[in-house]
Amino acid sequence: MTLTRRALAAVTLSAAMAPTAFAAQTKPIVIGHRGCSGERPEHTPMAYRRAIEQGADYIEPDLVATKDGHLVARHENEIGGTTDVAGHAEFAGRKTTKVIDGESIEGWFTEDFTLAELKTLRCRERLPQLRPENAKFDGQEAICTFEEVVAIARAAGRPVGVYPEMKHPTHFAKVGLPLEDRLAGKLKALDLNSKSALVFVQCFEVGALKTIRQKTKARLIQLIDAEGGPADLPDLKYWEMLIPDGLKGIAAYADGIGPNRSLVVPDDGEALMDPTTLVARAHAAGLAVHPWTVRAENYFLPRTLRRGDDLRAHGDVAAVYRALFDAGVDGLFSDFPGLAVAARGA
Repeated sequence: MTLTRRALAAVTLSAAMAPTAFAAQTKPIVIGHRGCSGERPEHTPMAYRRAIEQGADYIEPDLVATKDGHLVARHENEIGGTTDVAGHAEFAGRKTTKVIDGESIEGWFTEDFTLAELKTLRCRERLPQLRPENAKFDGQEAICTFEEVVAIARAAGRPVGVYPEMKHPTHFAKVGLPLEDRLAGKLKALDLNSKSALVFVQCFEVGALKTIRQKTKARLIQLIDAEGGPADLPDLKYWEMLIPDGLKGIAAYADGIGPNRSLVVPDDGEALMDPTTLVARAHAAGLAVHPWTVRAENYFLPRTLRRGDDLRAHGDVAAVYRALFDAGVDGLFSDFPGLAVAARGA
């Protein structure tokens, strides 16, 4: 994964441009990305439990809305690739095409189903060609609600938090299902409405975070990609959010940033490069830094970290974890939380 020249320039500005104002925690957190999605179909109870078994500090549900206003854990509101909905004849007429964040997508969408209807579906692996072992678990579990994910975390026998992401809030607002009020209400009902609660709320869109900031005391994280910009602010680019004024602006409504991993430790496709100064500058603005997403397969690693020719095989992902931890991150997302926990311990 590589950076644009402008983005790389933005994140390598001198850390001395602002006084240090962030006191980092003693141990970075490990966030199970959609659970343990490297070993189980993402956003399933088994994926979340597997992440907890492997030592994850937080589990991440991406949240989308149902027709009757429930919040469920799916990476996207289009569920054709992650459930068996295509095999349900009774739902054949629900297949449609929608424009989501400017992209035309054909499929079945959560906002066209009630929770009861979604519960009749079964989850499946999203990347079966890359992760064929995960596909062996297809059809075993139903879609989780946010409340069910929280219950899984609280049944862990140790403190485990949740790290929900609001997906496509502008789209859901347009179809009469705004996510911010629903999530804020759930956080209050589940006793997660405080800065000390084991929860972070994340989103790529700026407006949704500013809106929910008025409705909850939970910690908020502004997600930032290496290219493009927030879907709700077409004139704003992510690189502009990384310069000192941009980070200062984020600190006015959020508690941290979730940058693309390459914004902290870039690679050129061949090898990892030196870390940028983004962590130091975010800390200077009072922001935590939780980059995403570390994956173990050769497919996601630069050439020098690959092991063998099979792109599905695991490479030297420990080198990526070490580089991020050495860069001073406050946590990271991983599809393989057990590997991240082991690297943190080392």
